[in-house]
Amino acid sequence: MAAKPEEISHPPMDQLQGLEYCIDSNPSWGEAIALGFQHYILALGTAVMIPSFLVPLMGGTDGDKVRVVQTLLFVEGINTLLQTLFGTRLPTVIGGSYAFMVPIISIIHDPALTRIEDDHLRFLNTMRAVQGALIVASSIQIILGYSQLWAICSRFFSPLGMVPVISLVGFGLFDRGFPVVGRCVEIGIPMLLLFIAFSQYLKNFQIRQLPILERFGLLISVTVIWAYAHLLTAGGAYKHSPVTTQFNCRTDRANLISSAPWIKIPYPLQWGAPTFNAGHAFGMMAAVLVSLIESTGAYKAASRLASATPPPAHVLSRGIGWQGIGILLDGLFGTLTGSTVSVENVGLLGSTRVGSRRVIQISAGFMIFFAILGKFGALFASIPFTIFAAAYCVLFGLVASVGLSFLQFTNMNSMRNLFITGVALFLGLSVPEYFREYTASTTHSPAHTRAGWFNDFLNTIFFSSSTVALLVAVFLDNTLDYKDSARDRGMPWWAKFRMFKGDSRNEEFYTLPFNLNRFFPPS
Repeated sequence: MAAKPEEISHPPMDQLQGLEYCIDSNPSWGEAIALGFQHYILALGTAVMIPSFLVPLMGGTDGDKVRVVQTLLFVEGINTLLQTLFGTRLPTVIGGSYAFMVPIISIIHDPALTRIEDDHLRFLNTMRAVQGALIVASSIQIILGYSQLWAICSRFFSPLGMVPVISLVGFGLFDRGFPVVGRCVEIGIPMLLLFIAFSQYLKNFQIRQLPILERFGLLISVTVIWAYAHLLTAGGAYKHSPVTTQFNCRTDRANLISSAPWIKIPYPLQWGAPTFNAGHAFGMMAAVLVSLIESTGAYKAASRLASATPPPAHVLSRGIGWQGIGILLDGLFGTLTGSTVSVENVGLLGSTRVGSRRVIQISAGFMIFFAILGKFGALFASIPFTIFAAAYCVLFGLVASVGLSFLQFTNMNSMRNLFITGVALFLGLSVPEYFREYTASTTHSPAHTRAGWFNDFLNTIFFSSSTVALLVAVFLDNTLDYKDSARDRGMPWWAKFRMFKGDSRNEEFYTLPFNLNRFFPPS
């Protein structure tokens, strides 16, 4: 008996089904607070890793590192609240970004700064130089966002063009997954297996009608593996191990708790007055553009995992404007990196099946609270990074698959679409890998001219998978047989979500709070 067509194919769906709580429905307060704490713990990975790598290069001490981690978490909390209240209003954590690494490392190696012999003075001067570059570069997102220029640019996006961009927001971070787990397999692999077991295989286990292992799988597995890692450390398992193994496996290597003050409130210009340099600022602008593109992909993924409609163009642009304000705050406070949407926290929305905005706002409260209470924040921040990397293997993959889910709105029997998707995905992975390998083997990047700012600009752009994918996919999608392929590209479905009033659900998901839409009417 032949199968009916409806038994073979699945109808496309505007909103992802199977989520327990969508963007504007809320779990009970107790559950929301526990879920918010789980998002806070996950956000710690990047917030600790970036300063741990950069501060020693600048000549900073463990005390300086702790202050930078606290400042980064504090500003993350403020930016997350601003984004969820007045930006896109999607349940996204705004965290530190690796996209800023290239221009920041370039500033650290600036001869004018490396000449300073006193380590503490060099740290302060480098921090002020990074702050100045961030303050100037933030204007890019502020202008593109609030002028609605990014909304105009987004008219060239289609479901087909967005697939490689959103997918590579997740897949492009592959080097932060298993390669880091492999640095301490005795912690990383048990964490990976336990997280998958709790969140997927045992997800129907309930206590008082609450699927506790699915909801809090990350928190429980982090606690279990952290305790196990502590036992290994206390038992002397790493006493005679190489320094790198000790750094990746031990729970007492970060030196955060002993260096952290009990209470410390970060404040603007705490490192002194920022210094401004045109070359530094220009290189940083490339990182701000990369952050804008990566965030655009992450917002689209978050909207699906929160069971909302894709954000209309002006809402997306509004969110980018607020993200620019966030980067300005990064520069004023001195967080040592810029802001972007935290991809791992977007993945956690899918893993827990809770896309509630309130949960993310509670997690922002935890970030601010523990950034002020230094010792307690430092305790959680001493979780070995290998544990986070194991969770990233699942969560980055989940975000990438959300990107692939946009293919349902396109015609994948079209050779044109297959060509664009395949080439954009392949080059999005292959080009940054070439830049990484070249840099590792020659100690300088492929763009190596006398103009340092030009090198930073090109290297930053091409180190980002989703940025390369956007350039390739959007160019091909808008130049290759585009007039006759609107239906194949998914444009009839996409068109109604471009305008705020194009779909009645947009008002429910994206209207500003406190009746602010009276002053900022949606376009």
